[in-house]
Amino acid sequence: MGASAVQDDEAVHFTPGPDTATLLREALGRFVTGVTVVTVPTSDGPMGITANSFASVSLDPPLVLWCPSRASRRFVHFADAPHFAIHVLGREQFPLSRRFASGAGLFDETPAGRSPEGVPLLPDPLARFDCALHAEHDGGDHVIVVGRVIRATLREGAPLVFAGGDYGRFASGV
Repeated sequence: MGASAVQDDEAVHFTPGPDTATLLREALGRFVTGVTVVTVPTSDGPMGITANSFASVSLDPPLVLWCPSRASRRFVHFADAPHFAIHVLGREQFPLSRRFASGAGLFDETPAGRSPEGVPLLPDPLARFDCALHAEHDGGDHVIVVGRVIRATLREGAPLVFAGGDYGRFASGV
């Protein structure tokens, strides 16, 4: 557990640092998130990456954010993309999430379509936000990418969720 962590009967208390990085990851994993795939056009072809670091920022103007990791081999394609699409996945779209979570992130087949800006689009997401780059901010080992939503779509369905390093389902009525 490390010298800077103490456990009592109910919780582990720690100061974030190099020797408690695993504990911090576990604590952050207690927060349930949705699952998205962010797509961009590249000179190598259409590319996607799975991300759960997505949030709404503002309704006026319409802004959203996501945070690509600087350590990702695909970082260079996503950090400065002038346009991108964020696809919120439904629980039946788990295979899409897995495909873009690992590997090169290239599409196995032709995208379902492209936005007017040339961004590859995935079929039938729960929601999609077509974005223009609004701002980027330093986020330590990630970059905070803020996009201005220029178009959006949505449909009914159950979301694919992620918590504690695993995928799951949302249960309503709790």
